[in-house]
Amino acid sequence: MTGTTDTPLTHRITHRHIEVFRAVMTAGSATGAADLLHSSQPTVSRELARLESLLGYALFERVQGRLRPNARALALWDEVQRSWQGLERVVDRAVALGRPDAVQLSVLCLPALAHALLPGAAARLMQHHPQARLSVTPQESPLLEEWMSAQRFDLGLCEQASAPPGTRAEVLLTLDEVAVLPASHPLARQRRLRLEDFAGEYFVSLSADDPYRRLIDARFAEAGVSRTLRMETHSAAAVCAMVQQGLGVAIVNPVTALAAASDQLVLRPLAFSIPFSVTALQPLYRPPLPEAMPMLEALRAEAAAIAQRLAQQDP
Repeated sequence: MTGTTDTPLTHRITHRHIEVFRAVMTAGSATGAADLLHSSQPTVSRELARLESLLGYALFERVQGRLRPNARALALWDEVQRSWQGLERVVDRAVALGRPDAVQLSVLCLPALAHALLPGAAARLMQHHPQARLSVTPQESPLLEEWMSAQRFDLGLCEQASAPPGTRAEVLLTLDEVAVLPASHPLARQRRLRLEDFAGEYFVSLSADDPYRRLIDARFAEAGVSRTLRMETHSAAAVCAMVQQGLGVAIVNPVTALAAASDQLVLRPLAFSIPFSVTALQPLYRPPLPEAMPMLEALRAEAAAIAQRLAQQDP
């Protein structure tokens, strides 16, 4: 069987042809497919024959009046099933958007803030808005700023104070980086740590491309203080976990340090300043959801609570 015109197959094979094929595969017969499609058996058989004619090959063997799918039909069936599942998800989403509790507030944030600041803020939001739904996506800079500029999320949380293009920025928190140490470490007995206190100490660092790593290294270089750089990682949470295991000391952001503090890990303020900020970003051209402002208020409250808890940590 061959096609009869020069029109591309993708233009001549219609959604109806695929719908008929799917119904036949599902029901196992043209009669059953007709019932599924609220059509007639002759119509289904005619549409199926037309599809095979357009393709230029048979999809079914006709055996004693029944349709038996061949290998090509089975391969096509796998693809049709995947496509139909995607369509069903689209339809489900379209229906769900009609329900008042179906809209999700999408939040884009640095990984460090996804487990140190955002959970507390989310808990505050849910206390007063129990029907609210959140979708949280961790992402590092500079993709975070690019995605917020592209208006892809309802809220963003980053460390830079300036607003990327197409966004509005609000600084939620400004504090200094802190030292984290194993609770049994001799330096844990000091109220504040100077640069020279780290001389010769095993040190767990952030990755070489991290802007805070560069700031920290520059301060030690300016002071002529040498540490033993033992390990490095992209994650401040991972730095704290390694310090807790006694692998060294470190300097990290205070939000992560406070979340990681335990009987095995303590934090100490520094006698020198390495500023750390948390900034909320709002897209300027994305229609705001009703939950955006309550979430921002919850973030402000959680940031204030973190600042207060850090002040109480000062020995």
